[in-house]
Amino acid sequence: VQLQASGGGLVQAGGSLRLSCAASRAAFVGYTMGWFRQAPGKEREFVAAIRWSGGTTHYADFVEGRFTVSKDNAKKTVYLQMSSLKPEDTAVYYCAGASGLILSSIRESRHYNDWGQGTLVTVSS
Repeated sequence: VQLQASGGGLVQAGGSLRLSCAASRAAFVGYTMGWFRQAPGKEREFVAAIRWSGGTTHYADFVEGRFTVSKDNAKKTVYLQMSSLKPEDTAVYYCAGASGLILSSIRESRHYNDWGQGTLVTVSS
């Protein structure tokens, strides 16, 4: 599955952005879509994920209710709605996909085999 991320940009602290991740084909049962981010000089970290079947969501602790991951089956697209953005949210955001992930693997980037190209989010103070 090819993934195309978009929606990044420059926003002031406290603002909002919605990232999109379009898939090249409809995801199948058992597929999980995740969002990761990587700030300069830091390792890639898990942000959120959603099960394509059922829509169960998972979030990193630092999200603290500020982000919402959702999907549109008809558009084959996953979204990451980000609100109350902070300067420390500045990073390149990547969408990723994988099939057959067990719960303990959802937050680990090494288990995802499909990756989008990344979209830069910059939050100014």
